[in-house]
Amino acid sequence: MELKQIKQIIDLMKRSELTEFAIEEEGFKLKIRRGTNGLPLVSMGHSSNPPFGSGAESAAAPVPAQAAGVPPVAAGAPAEEAGVSYIKSPMVGTFYRAASPESKAFADVGTKVVENSPVCIIEAMKIMNEIQAETKGTILEILVDNGQPVEYGQRLFKIKQG
Repeated sequence: MELKQIKQIIDLMKRSELTEFAIEEEGFKLKIRRGTNGLPLVSMGHSSNPPFGSGAESAAAPVPAQAAGVPPVAAGAPAEEAGVSYIKSPMVGTFYRAASPESKAFADVGTKVVENSPVCIIEAMKIMNEIQAETKGTILEILVDNGQPVEYGQRLFKIKQG
């Protein structure tokens, strides 16, 4: 599939109430899903998730309020805690805690990290991108499950600074 075709699909999603699109061709998978902010989120590559739903969903299913442009009622940015920071995703892709399924995770809860410590990998367009802590501290919580798609700016790890 060419980039031009992908851009056309994203434009179509922006102009319509379409919330999800998926295609699979000869080892290439593309899944575009509307994010919580109503903008399309693109995920490419191979994954263990089926490219389409279980078949129980209907193409004419009602659009969630967030996807239709209606602001959420009780949603807001989580309050910042003193002495706590977050490692955020610098890109859209798939989150992996280790370099391979057999490898030890880069970081676990309780791991002490420094500015250039690798903490995870984000796969984007079949390229593995090593993500570094960029801050000194101890990992308090891992906020994303292994193999899950992530958005740009999404919080990946909660860190106690120091």
